[in-house]
Amino acid sequence: MEIKQDYKYLKTHEWIRVETGIAYVGISAPACEKLGELVYIDIPEVDTEVNKGDEVCVVESVKAASPLYAPVSGTIIQVNEELEDSPEQIQEDPYGIHIFAIRMSDESEIEQLLDAEAYAKVAEE
Repeated sequence: MEIKQDYKYLKTHEWIRVETGIAYVGISAPACEKLGELVYIDIPEVDTEVNKGDEVCVVESVKAASPLYAPVSGTIIQVNEELEDSPEQIQEDPYGIHIFAIRMSDESEIEQLLDAEAYAKVAEE
């Protein structure tokens, strides 16, 4: 079960990778394993303002529908539209495929997220 060391995580299995004030958000490999085959992703709208903890979209698998939450506050500036037609791409490369990107309004919120070691403990539960 791969967990990237240089990413941050939420207890709800979203990951975040930050590049120059932009937070790229996806779902972790452990989440992909638990969900099973992904069949649909409700992609959020660009220019949507989100607060940390807001439900942003839903990922549906053959097993369940799971909400995805904003790990940080800001504005959604990019969505991965390819996932609407082929959500299974996420399972092929969970850490290489982001679902959406947020221009952060408060970068200090990153400090409240889990590092890889803390997330590994959550993922084992």
